[in-house]
Amino acid sequence: MKHRKLGITSLLALGLAGCPDESDGTGAGGAGGEGGSGPSEPAWQAIFEDGELDRALLSVWGTSSTSVFVVGGPLGNAGFEALALRYDGSSWEDLAPGGADSFWWVTGASDVDVWMVGEAGRISHFDGVSFEEHDAPTTATLWGAIAFAPDDVWAVGGMVGGPATQPDDVVLHYDGASWTAVTLPGEPQGRALFKVWGSSSDDLFVVGEAGILWHKQGDIWTLESDPPLAAGNLTTVHGCSATEVYAVGGRDVLRYDGAAWSKVDLPLSNDVNGVFCVDSETAALVGMGGLKQRRVDGAWTDDFIEVPHSNLHAVWADETGAFWAVGGDFVASPKPNVARDGVVARFGPGSISDTVD
Repeated sequence: MKHRKLGITSLLALGLAGCPDESDGTGAGGAGGEGGSGPSEPAWQAIFEDGELDRALLSVWGTSSTSVFVVGGPLGNAGFEALALRYDGSSWEDLAPGGADSFWWVTGASDVDVWMVGEAGRISHFDGVSFEEHDAPTTATLWGAIAFAPDDVWAVGGMVGGPATQPDDVVLHYDGASWTAVTLPGEPQGRALFKVWGSSSDDLFVVGEAGILWHKQGDIWTLESDPPLAAGNLTTVHGCSATEVYAVGGRDVLRYDGAAWSKVDLPLSNDVNGVFCVDSETAALVGMGGLKQRRVDGAWTDDFIEVPHSNLHAVWADETGAFWAVGGDFVASPKPNVARDGVVARFGPGSISDTVD
C-alpha cells in the first residue's frame, strides 16, 4: 500500500483501506471493527495528522459513528476556504461549504439539520445535501452553538480581547424563521462567549472570557461566576445531564452538580480546550500539546503519551463509546497562502485509515 499526503481534494473518495490493525492483526476497520475476526482493544489513532489536511479543525459532532462532521478552516490564511468534512462509516467527503470565514463549531438536531458557525458572524445550515447561509445580527465570531430542534438553536460569540466598540456578550437564538439577539441582564460584561450547552433551552450554560459563566433557567439568566472560579478563560462547557456539567479552560476543570460549581482536582500537563461528558462515569478532555484524559468508571486516565501529540481543540463521543478529537495548527498568526495542519483522531477499537491504494 502507498501512503501519501492528502490535501482536501484527495478526501472526496477517501475510505477504509482495510489495512491490518497493528494491535491484533485482525484487519479490523471502522468504529465496530468490521472486516476482521473481531474488534481490537480501544486505542488512540491519528486519522489525519502531519500535514495530511491543509486547514485546522476546530469542532467535531455527529449523530452516530457513521455520521460524523468535522469543521474548521484557514483562520485568516488567505488562499483557502472553510473546511467541512463528513464521515459516513466508510469514507470521508469534502462538503465544500465555500467562503473564507472559518467554522469554529458544528452542531445539529439531525443529519439533515446541521449548523456550522464561525468567523464574522457566519451561520451556515446544511440540510444533508447543500448549504444555506443565514443572516446573523452580529459581526462577531460565533464560537459555539447548540441545536435542540429545527426551530430551537442557540449560538454565542464575541471579539476576544477586542476594544469596547466591538461586539461582545453575544447570544443568538433561532426560532425556525430568523436569528435574534438575546440581551443578557445587568451591565454588559464585555466578554467573548465561547460555548453554550444545555439539557434544554430552559436549562442553558454559557462560558467565555475571564471565567464568565451564565446559567439560563426558564427565562432567567444568572451570572454564576461572580467571583469566577476559573483562573482564566473557560473555553468549553458540556454535560451529560442537568446535574453533571463540566466547564474547562486553561488548567481549570469545573463541575456543576445541579446546585453549585466546584473545581475538580485534576492535574493537567497542558491547557485544556475541550470536554465531552457521556454519563456520570464517562467523559473526555483534550487540549494543547496532545493533552487527552478520559474518565472511565469514574476515574481519570491520562493518555498524554498516546498519539496524536498536536494541539487538540474539541472532543465528541459516538454511540459506540469511541471518542473523536480534532485540532491542529489553530494558534499561529495568519499567513497568506500557507497551509495549516489539521488533525482528526479517534479513541476506540478498530482502525479508520487515510491510506489510499
